[in-house]
Amino acid sequence: MSYTINRGTPPQRADVENWLFGLDLVSTPVRERILTAWVSAWTSSTHERLEDMPYSNLAAYPLMRHVNEVTRVGVQLARSATEQWGDAFVMDTLVSILILHDVDKPLMYVRDNGAMAPSALSKELPHGVVGAMLLKELDFPHLVISTVATHAANAPFHGRSLEAYVLHYADFFATDRTCIREGATPFYQRHWR
Repeated sequence: MSYTINRGTPPQRADVENWLFGLDLVSTPVRERILTAWVSAWTSSTHERLEDMPYSNLAAYPLMRHVNEVTRVGVQLARSATEQWGDAFVMDTLVSILILHDVDKPLMYVRDNGAMAPSALSKELPHGVVGAMLLKELDFPHLVISTVATHAANAPFHGRSLEAYVLHYADFFATDRTCIREGATPFYQRHWR
């Protein structure tokens, strides 16, 4: 198994709780499962501190920042969609998707001679799938699991729910801002052939 479900110690849970934006928007049981998911991914990884968890091997950018950026933008998009078009979102579901979309990233990268490199696991299962497996074990709803499993740019297909669209636009907006800050070509400017 590539990870172990682990509630962690009170200090580990407090570290994760203090990091994540949006936990106040979900119910207590969902909050506890979100904390357990992140503690499980972190403690199953090779990264000693939350701050060490990478967003990507392409950019020296912390996963902690990316996750909070995506959650903030996604919540704003959902609120705008509700205000403008009357779309309704269940915050337990939407915020879980936003906060947990990259929960498998700590398992997908390792430090190799000081540089971030893809882990052996990342060559066996694509990003999103391992996170979805972990979330399934924690009894998250199907919509959360399927959206996390299929959100990556290279997934063979993507979810069609409003929550999946919110995640997509929030994730790519935050990703493109990271690319711009890091001097890389944003996805929006890349030409796919």
